[in-house]
Amino acid sequence: MSGSALYDTFARIPLVFERGEGSWLVTDKGERYLDFAAGIAVNSLGHSHPHLVSALTEQAGKLWHLSNLYEIPEQARLAERLVAASFADKVFFANSGAEALECAIKTARRYHYANGQPDRYRTITFEGAFHGRTLATIAAGGQQKYLEGFGPKADGFDQVPFDDMEALEKAIGPETAAILVEPVQGEGGIRLLSGQSLKRLRDLCDKHGLLLIFDEVQCGIGRTGKLFAYEWSGVAPDIMAIAKGIGGGFPLAACLATEEAARGMTAGVHGTTFGGNPLAMAVGNAVLDVVLADGFLDEVQRKALLFKQGLAAIADEFPGVIEGIRGTGLMLGLKCVLPAAEVNAALRGEKLLAVPAGDNVIRLLPPLTLTDEEIQQGLARIRAAAASLAPAEAAPAEAK
Repeated sequence: MSGSALYDTFARIPLVFERGEGSWLVTDKGERYLDFAAGIAVNSLGHSHPHLVSALTEQAGKLWHLSNLYEIPEQARLAERLVAASFADKVFFANSGAEALECAIKTARRYHYANGQPDRYRTITFEGAFHGRTLATIAAGGQQKYLEGFGPKADGFDQVPFDDMEALEKAIGPETAAILVEPVQGEGGIRLLSGQSLKRLRDLCDKHGLLLIFDEVQCGIGRTGKLFAYEWSGVAPDIMAIAKGIGGGFPLAACLATEEAARGMTAGVHGTTFGGNPLAMAVGNAVLDVVLADGFLDEVQRKALLFKQGLAAIADEFPGVIEGIRGTGLMLGLKCVLPAAEVNAALRGEKLLAVPAGDNVIRLLPPLTLTDEEIQQGLARIRAAAASLAPAEAAPAEAK
């Protein structure tokens, strides 16, 4: 037996955090880290947000779990608020992004089944996508490193190169049910699909009778400066998966759909034991209280611009370390010249936490509540990390 009783599926960083305060994490040794990882875009309102703590503790004193055998009023309330703020008419609650995506894929397949076309079950996805770790969602993501060793890839998924509309149109066949895409790829390296590309996807779906599914697990709930990333394009999906930020750190996810898209999801065809439980609903409603408050998303946009401009200046100063800045809102990426793992370690050395991604990119996903002062502190730490890695000939004179 190895040293730990845990599965060896995580290469954990040897840091132990005891508590968090806003944008900060404090270790068991009392060291303070600026958290620009936010639990991989989960802690949307930072750590120990008083409104979330209050909502959770108040609910904990009443009811934790009921199951969906009974009415849960806060579930109906959260669903109504999500519907009012989006394209959707219907909501299914789950616990994780992968579950929300499973529901989205099943909703699309069931739609065609209900329309008398059960042979239409295939979903087209883009290379570089990450949709979760279940057998269906690793097949949807299509990344070999996640598929290896788990037997035959689940059937029903066809991949095309990222943003290749010509290849996508050629991939549409008589069995195609849906197109699934992240408006902003997170794990894939902070890669955005343009509004023009999203419009093209919508047009292709309308032309061929397909459903358009957006995966906003990472880019939703204010991360881009609007409640949902799709709002920037003016293109609405038929189905959308959300998670991460909607729970602010509590496990919560949802599949949103139009009434038409959800028409096949009738009583008994899908379910969940824990999804939509009273604790999750209390926190989800508390998150929306904050994110939908007047001016909150405007502030995210303002802070995002300040942060991105500062990052661009650092990239200009240290071209031997950082090639450029990617992303939108507070979902930003450092495209690295040096190995991203090396840059991430240097950031951690400056007590700043970030998240690795594909394409040699480091994700910066700070809480949406971070202050201007914390942006400046973060920029100073990123600059110091870049300076420590800069080739001597490229470093500023005073650093030589």
